[in-house]
Amino acid sequence: MKQILIIEDDRLIAELERDYLEVDGFEIQIAANGLEGLETAKGTAFDLVLLDVMLPGMNGFEVLRALRAVSNVPVLFVTARKEEVDKIRGLGLGADDYIVKPFSPPELVARVKAHIAIHERLSNHESGTVDECMQFGELKILLGSHQVYAGGKPVVLTNKEFELLRYMAVNPGIVLSKELLFDRVWGMDAMGDTATITVHISRLREKIEKDPANPCYIETV
Repeated sequence: MKQILIIEDDRLIAELERDYLEVDGFEIQIAANGLEGLETAKGTAFDLVLLDVMLPGMNGFEVLRALRAVSNVPVLFVTARKEEVDKIRGLGLGADDYIVKPFSPPELVARVKAHIAIHERLSNHESGTVDECMQFGELKILLGSHQVYAGGKPVVLTNKEFELLRYMAVNPGIVLSKELLFDRVWGMDAMGDTATITVHISRLREKIEKDPANPCYIETV
């Protein structure tokens, strides 16, 4: 049974999320503040974390920053903070998605399932599989082991960053819309929200390009 941690100080919202997810067969644990949530996340191998931004003791951004230092578990922000700057900050810190309250519970469940499936696809590999290598100038991508090297140096990518880079790498020379990338990498309709792709592309350029302002691997056309 998949385990999900909900870090949410609003008891009614936490229980609503729990009830809908339990109906779909998930095992749920709830933490009511940031510090408790971080310690719980570190102590158990959860399959996904639902994280609020405005939390007592330690806000969601601080929790995510600390969690990303030790884990690549999928993290979905579920928050009333709908300003674009907050969304960009959350995604920039390594969140996999950003859902604004009030939300549709069935959509929340669908996004949870999609992100868990993507994480499993990236994390689970058959032993003995040949590690296919793709080379673009000084950029080297090992598809099997999810390793990336730029100029001979290893590059640390989040799951979503790697999956986005992989999809573009296997489709070289093709103009890919933000909506298409969202659909192929996140596994759901972009619904007109392109900030997620914009942030991830920016982070990828910072990590793999010699000059992110004048990219040679990922170009905007």
